[in-house]
Amino acid sequence: MSNDLKNIQNIYFIGIGGIGMSALARYFKFLGKNVAGYDKTPSQITNDLSVLGIDIHFEDKRNAIPQGFLNIKETLIIYTPAIPATHQEFNYFRDQGFLIKKRAEVLGIITKETYTLAVAGTHGKTTTTAILAHLLKESGAKVTAFLGGISENYNSNLVLEGNEVVVVEADEFDRSFLCLYPDIAAVTSMDADHLDIYKEANALETSFIEFSDKAKDHLLVRNGLPLSGITFGIEDDSDYCAQQIKIENGTYVFDLKTPSQHIKDLRLSLPGQHNLLNAITAFAMAIIYGSPTDAIAKALFTFKGVQRRFSYQIKTDALVYVDDYAHHPTEIDALHQAIREMHPHKKILAIFQPHLYSRTRDFAADFAKSLSQFDELLLLDIYPARELPIEGVTSLWLLEMINLNAKKIVTKNTLIEEILKSDAQVITTIGAGDIGEEVTSIKEALIVV
Repeated sequence: MSNDLKNIQNIYFIGIGGIGMSALARYFKFLGKNVAGYDKTPSQITNDLSVLGIDIHFEDKRNAIPQGFLNIKETLIIYTPAIPATHQEFNYFRDQGFLIKKRAEVLGIITKETYTLAVAGTHGKTTTTAILAHLLKESGAKVTAFLGGISENYNSNLVLEGNEVVVVEADEFDRSFLCLYPDIAAVTSMDADHLDIYKEANALETSFIEFSDKAKDHLLVRNGLPLSGITFGIEDDSDYCAQQIKIENGTYVFDLKTPSQHIKDLRLSLPGQHNLLNAITAFAMAIIYGSPTDAIAKALFTFKGVQRRFSYQIKTDALVYVDDYAHHPTEIDALHQAIREMHPHKKILAIFQPHLYSRTRDFAADFAKSLSQFDELLLLDIYPARELPIEGVTSLWLLEMINLNAKKIVTKNTLIEEILKSDAQVITTIGAGDIGEEVTSIKEALIVV
């Protein structure tokens, strides 16, 4: 462990149930540290952490902090920027002078001391990071990977094989990725997002340029982005380019042209051209890192995906149910493209939960256009996450912009009843809020039918 943290025995997390925070919690628990934390609500993630022996509570109060974590010299506090300024526990630790760091700063300490591959982008970074971690592990690298989602291959958001190389998702939210020290970095996309933080798209772009300048050895960029580096793309003039793309039994089969070789008949079981791009990015990073081509080609075919990223819940001739984390219009477009490509001529029912009032307001016209592509729509209330309501920004306001006859506002209580009324052959749940908690119930109701 880093010299910066050598005297630290206790790690306390404020927001331990977050996907990135929980990966760090697992990591420190594995290193033998005492780990505990607070989160707002119980979830599958907090349940899984509790099973590992991590003490978690759900009420923000000073006397809920375990006694062992009150030793100021031996305790590090890690917090998520999503917590409110009024958070009692955070303010207690700050007022008492504890060592407090954002999650990104701690990842910065870890990446500073180990060879690091980092993936940034407003879309695609979680899947790309998960593919990359899998390729490196399967080709023999001693990798530690911090993922922004649960890898289906490892049922975890942490891959822990050794400390030869670190793979990390570089998150642009709150400019977190500027804390990292990447040796090889990739940028998959730079669409406007997080305008509640950045205020305007130009500021977001500036941050990505700053991040790309941090890459010590190599920078990979999707062809067409305003950055200079090694390019990747599909059927274009990129340095790493997918060609001769076919679909066989729901699997992509393609060739990859690289600066030094032509790799034939690679196979990827994830649907959608966006996932093809994610796979090319990860493959290129693994080659540049030095992994053997044959091993990573084999590993690519065995990659199963990331939970809530085009995650098949039901896949029969009669009915398909896909769950996806998409929460930006570009991501919804990618999901729609993938479903239409893999399941042509079928009626699609989309269930969408908007995420954040500010994002819904900033991209309302784009959301309306993206959601109008489906055949039927059920729209849930906006998931507020870290925000307070914005006057006039509601799901009903968004619904009125959507150009569909079959569209309706629903609550979680009536959701399954409304889904069962539909004769759609493909059903998809979409969103980054707590809609993921409904997936099991929906699946069970559909299977019974």
